[in-house]
Amino acid sequence: MIRYAEKNDLPILQKHDRHISEMELKNSIEAGRVLILTHTEHLIGWLRYNLFWDNIPFMNMLYVLEGYRGNGYGRQLVDFWEKEMLKKRYKQVLTSTLSNERAQFFYRKNGYVDCGSLLLPGEPLEIILLKHLDSEESENENAFPVSH
Repeated sequence: MIRYAEKNDLPILQKHDRHISEMELKNSIEAGRVLILTHTEHLIGWLRYNLFWDNIPFMNMLYVLEGYRGNGYGRQLVDFWEKEMLKKRYKQVLTSTLSNERAQFFYRKNGYVDCGSLLLPGEPLEIILLKHLDSEESENENAFPVSH
């Protein structure tokens, strides 16, 4: 089952997600920007996102626990997230991965294309990837949601 994380999920996420401070993780949960995948109450994985330039959904973390990998759970989380972003009227999403990580192949296989990179001192190249969510829209369409 995929659902939005709740306050009571904080301890288990904190135990596994060491890429974010407790305060920021709590803020992300409260903002509705953490999805978790569970099976019979057991955590399988999570997806955490934020907004790049305050306008474009950017997947900061996609993680499937060891032992559950290779079973399509990551794809399920990404599919769910993309559908949620479409409901919120976003037309594009972003993510990134290090050039020495296998995740780049997962994203490309699932419709993400390279759109830039970032090189920090002492780090491998960070590849920025983009996906257009509405295939009928022109690639030149605004990535921002429609305001009401």
